[in-house]
Amino acid sequence: MKVIGTPIPVLLAGLLALAGPALAHSPICNCYDNGDGTVTCEGGFSDGASAEGVAMRIVDDSDRVLTVGEMDADSTYTFDRPDDEFHVIFDAGMSHIVTIFSGDIE
Repeated sequence: MKVIGTPIPVLLAGLLALAGPALAHSPICNCYDNGDGTVTCEGGFSDGASAEGVAMRIVDDSDRVLTVGEMDADSTYTFDRPDDEFHVIFDAGMSHIVTIFSGDIE
């Protein structure tokens, strides 16, 4: 009887392949004041993935939506700065949401 090599390398490769989808990537978003009445936000993910198409919402302190948009091909989103307090929501889906408060935007 011919013995074929141990199945451990095959099992290890299979486990690594299944672990791939479990590896998380964190959302990243930062916003800055352009000094001209607008704010620009830049987004992405910790694994280097683009944020193109990620939903962006600007809401007031009562969570009333002021502006809705999405990240462009450069993973940026620019909007007119509201007069009152607000926060920016970078919403890439469940567990991938970043909230930035207006007081933290310089």
